[in-house]
Amino acid sequence: MKSFYLTDTGKVRSHNEDSVTILKNASNEYLMIVCDGMGGHRKGEVASSMAIAALGTRFNKISSIGSKLDAINWLNDSVCEINNNILEYASVNPDSVGMGTTIVIALLTHDYLIFGNIGDSSGFVLKNNKLYKVTKDHTLVNLLVQAGNLTEEEAKFHPKKNVLMKALGAAEKCELDIFDVVDMTFDSILLCSDGLTNMLTNEQIEKVLNAPDLEIEEKVSKLIRKCNARGGTDNISIAYLVVNEGSHQK
Repeated sequence: MKSFYLTDTGKVRSHNEDSVTILKNASNEYLMIVCDGMGGHRKGEVASSMAIAALGTRFNKISSIGSKLDAINWLNDSVCEINNNILEYASVNPDSVGMGTTIVIALLTHDYLIFGNIGDSSGFVLKNNKLYKVTKDHTLVNLLVQAGNLTEEEAKFHPKKNVLMKALGAAEKCELDIFDVVDMTFDSILLCSDGLTNMLTNEQIEKVLNAPDLEIEEKVSKLIRKCNARGGTDNISIAYLVVNEGSHQK
């Protein structure tokens, strides 16, 4: 396994409200997380860093995540606890009311890969040089696409494409969408904030990830440079893990 993560403020924003990490436990299980905070006055930064820190602390306390069902329950419990913590923080810090964060998680063990998400940060797998999006965005335009009121192409340029329908810390009820990757023959895992996907197409991302002469660190850095070259209108965060052939199989 090889992994690398990086975050960048971009060219427009005054500060970075994203948080990102990749962790490995004693059983060689990997937890990848990307959070894109919101709320202004650096409070989005607080929410995203709270989520990363809490999940990391919980993950580092266990030697193995267990079965797939154990993992799903653990993710749901962890994220709902974080949601409560963000709401509690905002309740005693009036200037933090309205703060929240997206979250996308990938949990890879020897037996399975699952993704979890709330918001519009994305999770992908790369297989045979092709990028496949696993997660689904909780956005207004995605709801309109699913309802047949917008095409995928129209959604890309819709003026309200960044309006979220769900976020961590936005409501007392916490609902993490879980995606089980049945086909374990993928080559790599990519998590990112929308600072990447709003700037580059899947094909442009694929081209960088498939470059044979670049190391993993160079690929991630190049993706961020390309976003900034196109305007860098948002913070950009990427977590990338390359699976060596057979290493995620029993």
